[in-house]
Order: sequence, then structure tokens, then C-alpha cells
Amino acid sequence: MKKIVCFGDSNTFGFIPETGERYDADSRWSGILKSLAKDKFKITEAGCNNRTAFSDNPAGYMQTGYKALEPIVKSKPDCIILAIGTNDLQFGYNNSIKDIEKGMESLVKSIKDTNSGIDTIIAAPSVIKKNILGSFFAAMFDETSIEKSFELPQICKKIAEKYNCSFIDFNKIAEASDTDGLHYDKEAHIKIAHAVFDLLCKKYGSLA
Repeated sequence: MKKIVCFGDSNTFGFIPETGERYDADSRWSGILKSLAKDKFKITEAGCNNRTAFSDNPAGYMQTGYKALEPIVKSKPDCIILAIGTNDLQFGYNNSIKDIEKGMESLVKSIKDTNSGIDTIIAAPSVIKKNILGSFFAAMFDETSIEKSFELPQICKKIAEKYNCSFIDFNKIAEASDTDGLHYDKEAHIKIAHAVFDLLCKKYGSLA
């Protein structure tokens, strides 16, 4: 049975936009995926609120993607789904588009350099909506963050092609909620879970 790790930020963790609490396992996409894949794949949920991909997060080790990813890579899963990158767009990090591309590439390269046998699926996050400017998260994201989020899918796709990774664009599946412009509602989580499951089945077929 293939071992799959869902590595991501608050949208993988299951942050509820209306309350700030966590969706239960039957409502967040990685938990739904775990249920869908129960007889086919072994799914590990590895989401964390406010986790960056490559920026050094002052919140600590678990919130800093490249650091939190190290022990996961060393545990030798068959596949890592990277659903991350939005938090690096926070204005406090002041990352340029070039910085973002370089940083996202370094994350993928670190997996390949440590264990080239691990498959990687890069999931482009859904773009940030302007609704975020009227939410709590306006303290972290601004207009520039929104603009940069529209560049992230193409960056992710480019890196996936360069490193022979599978690619899935969450923008084609679901959009952020109107509540905070950043996090998914229940329906979006369901759509993403089914899309990722379909991708895994196509990727591994009878080998799963």
C-alpha cells in the first residue's frame, strides 16, 4: 500500500473560515482523502496553521515548511503532496516573485536531493480573494499578496515540469471562501479530496 503524505498549511490542516476552529476528519480534504483511500493508500495528514513553504517563520519549526518537511522525507513515504506556498505571500516576508519561485523550487529540490525515489505532487493553492482585506488576515496579507497569489499556480506548474513532479491546480477545483478570502469551505474540501484521490488512482493504478 502506497504511503502518501499530505503536507501543507492551514487549508490542509482544515481551518474553518467562520470560526477559526478545525474541520473534523470527515470535513477537511486530507481527512476525506484518508477515508476515500482506506483500502488503497495509507494517507498521513501533515497540515499546520500558518505554515510557510520556504520562509523562516517566527512561529517556529513546525510552521517553517522546509524544516518541518525534513523528518517526513527521512521517513521515506512513497509520495508527498505539497499543498503550500500561500503564507510565503504575507507582506511581512516581502518575497518577490523571483524569491517565491526560488524558494518553492528549493523545497522540491530538497526532497529530490534527499530521496530521489519519493514521488512529489505539487498542488497550486487557490488564489487569495479580495475579501481577505476585510478579515482578520488583513494584518498579514495585502493587495500585493493577492496579486502574487495569481502568479503562484504558474510557478508551481513550472517547477513540477522541471523536476518531473505531478501537478494539480486547486484553482480549477475550488476557490477560497468569501468569508475570509483565504480558507476553504466544506464543499471546497470535498471537491479537492475527490480530485486528489482521482489523481492518485491515475498515478498508481493497480500498483497502489
